[in-house]
Amino acid sequence: MDRRRLATILVLGTAQTLAWGSTYYLPAVLADEMARDIGISTNLFFGTFSASLIISAVIGPKVGRMIDRAGGNGVLSASNLLFAVALVLLSQAHSFLPFAVAWMLMGVGMGLGLYDAAFGALGRLYGKDARGAITGITLLAGFASTIAWPLTAWGVAEIGWRETCLMWAAAHIVIGLPCNYLLLPRPTDLAATIKAADEPVPFDRTMVLLGIAFALAWVVTAGMAAHLPRIMEAAGASPTQAIAAGALIGPAQVAARMLEAGPLRRLHPLVSGRLATTTHPAGTLVLLTFGGGLAASAFAVLHGMGNGVLTIARGTVPLALYGPKNYGYRLGLLGAPPRFLSAGAPLLFALLIDRLGAGVLLISSALCVVAFLALLMIRLPVPHASSAD
Repeated sequence: MDRRRLATILVLGTAQTLAWGSTYYLPAVLADEMARDIGISTNLFFGTFSASLIISAVIGPKVGRMIDRAGGNGVLSASNLLFAVALVLLSQAHSFLPFAVAWMLMGVGMGLGLYDAAFGALGRLYGKDARGAITGITLLAGFASTIAWPLTAWGVAEIGWRETCLMWAAAHIVIGLPCNYLLLPRPTDLAATIKAADEPVPFDRTMVLLGIAFALAWVVTAGMAAHLPRIMEAAGASPTQAIAAGALIGPAQVAARMLEAGPLRRLHPLVSGRLATTTHPAGTLVLLTFGGGLAASAFAVLHGMGNGVLTIARGTVPLALYGPKNYGYRLGLLGAPPRFLSAGAPLLFALLIDRLGAGVLLISSALCVVAFLALLMIRLPVPHASSAD
């Protein structure tokens, strides 16, 4: 990998780590204290957060069109400004209305500034050769929660949650904005692609199957992110063992992404995606067969590894199957169903856990199996044979 591309990965990976850590992962640490100070219930807090995810899904295709036309610098930079404004508003919120406005702005920012936009920017820069760069930024941003949760918790303990929001807002101006606007390379062929970027993208059979697979996989991801310790306890793990198992997910995701950058790189991204949908059911089989803390840890590792590769597959599979033309718009279309459904996944899984306990893993595993079958129904491209006649 050349130095310029490595520098791009470091720049965009840093910006993505900041973007995820200060927005999507913020409620996990701040929800209870923020809701109490503002005077709203935790359920209303997460309901508002879910609404922001829906907003990000709605604007995704439009954002993709913008990236296809002009590259990702402007779009990603705008997300930093929106994130900063939203975080400042959050820091000053003393009632529900300004709190809700802040999260609606955050939703627009997430639509402009998270993985789909970053993948689109890399596809715009590197075309079909963007797979390595996509893997690289997810490898770095895989540490977003590992870095952001302790920093946010430290901020709450030392300076308060309002000042912590201001700290994150400043980071977007001082770190994120220069990374995305000044340091991220710009496409050099803008004039040649404006017309192509306006062409319609048909939702053909392959797009439908990809949409189904990614949507179901992200429902499972969102449900596990919200309830994994509770599910592990229902399966026989102690509270300490359940927390320890949850802590393994992040390292497992990073380990799987390193495999994707190494041995799995030889496979077509579609094959990697298929393999990734099987690890959650495999972990469920281990957990429900043996139970207890060791099995919970094995489940967390398998689930985390699959989730780590699926995050990459969401960007690399469409690129490999369709090429870089209208790539950003295509990602926006494919990203909308997962974001819509994942917004309701925590509530759905909470209801299922109340009725089924650890049996909810049979439901989540079934969703993964359907995702696997959807990917299996997509034909691998046939390599062009060299002409010998």
